[in-house]
Amino acid sequence: MFAVLETGGKQYKVTKGDTISVEKLAGEVGDQVEIGKVLMVADDGDVKVGHPLLDGASVKAEIVAQGRAKKIVVFKMKRRKNYRRKAGHRQPFTELRILDIAHGEG
Repeated sequence: MFAVLETGGKQYKVTKGDTISVEKLAGEVGDQVEIGKVLMVADDGDVKVGHPLLDGASVKAEIVAQGRAKKIVVFKMKRRKNYRRKAGHRQPFTELRILDIAHGEG
C-alpha cells in the first residue's frame, strides 16, 4: 500500500515505515502529525485518485527530527560592473516517519 501526499508545495510517494524529509512543520521531536492532503491511495490494485484530494484520507506520521540542510552558496555577479553579492542559505526541514495510511472516499 502506498499514498501520494502533498506538503510544503511538493508531492511525496510514501508507504508505511518510510522516512521522508519535508519542508519544516510545526512540532517537537516525537509529536505525531496528520497530513490530510492525500492525492492518491493504492492498495493491491485498488487505486483511489482524488479530484484533487481524497475525502477522508490522511497519513499519520511521527516527527523524527527537526533540522537545517547543508549550506548552499548564493552568488550573484554582473561582469565588468564591480557587482558581486555572496550569501549563504540553510533550508529548515522536518524528518517524518510514516506510521499509518488511512483510506478515503474516491
